Amino acid sequence: MSVFRNVVFIAAIAGLLSGLALAAMQSFTTVPLILQAEVYEEAGGGHDHGSAHNMPGMEMSAPATGEVAASGEAAAPAEEAWEPANGLERNSFTVFADIVTGIGYALVLVAVSEFAGGVSSWRNGVFWGLAGFAVFTLAPGLGLPPELPAMPAADLAGRQVWWIGTAIATAAGLGLIAFRSSLGFSLLGLALIVVPHVIGAPQPASYETPIPESLHHQFVVAVTVTNLIFWVVLGALVGIIRGRFTGMAKNLRDSFA
Repeated sequence: MSVFRNVVFIAAIAGLLSGLALAAMQSFTTVPLILQAEVYEEAGGGHDHGSAHNMPGMEMSAPATGEVAASGEAAAPAEEAWEPANGLERNSFTVFADIVTGIGYALVLVAVSEFAGGVSSWRNGVFWGLAGFAVFTLAPGLGLPPELPAMPAADLAGRQVWWIGTAIATAAGLGLIAFRSSLGFSLLGLALIVVPHVIGAPQPASYETPIPESLHHQFVVAVTVTNLIFWVVLGALVGIIRGRFTGMAKNLRDSFA
């Protein structure tokens, strides 16, 4: 079996299980807060801000607002973007998105860790998971906190560029600090981690929103905690599954018949 198939096999199992765990946590943490925010959004007539709530590493576009007709005619509502209906359909899409996200992040974690010798145990996997949390949640979240519906946001393209750049810079910085012993590389790694925040994330023109500050604070905490647990579980699962199917092999090239 090829190295690529080994990586995909481990990532698929670990990503599936961690994605299901994330979906279960979200049903008790972030989803109720999003539903509360949607009540404020509907009461305020909606808010065109370019995104709805954040999934791990994902953003969704909000429906477009209506345009004012010419010659004093009434405003005609724009065609709304499709979204799943509340209830089973919406919950199913959320679970599916979490599983896809889990498998995607697991592929990244397994592939990158193999270049460093692989995840040797569940304890080692926890450290890799914490690194993933720092790269994909903590660092980007410092400049672009998770958003609830009806919250203002800067241009989507600009935010995506900053988010991706921050994740790459943070990953490179942590790699230099962890795998290079010299002071010079450590300082360079620290600089890479700091630079995106010195540049700053794109910000909205106005911060006016009907969402209470306390509700947004609860959402940011809930997203951060659930993602922390998700990454720890993902890293530990990668270590367990890799150890189960590779035994004492040093890397995936030496494992699987």
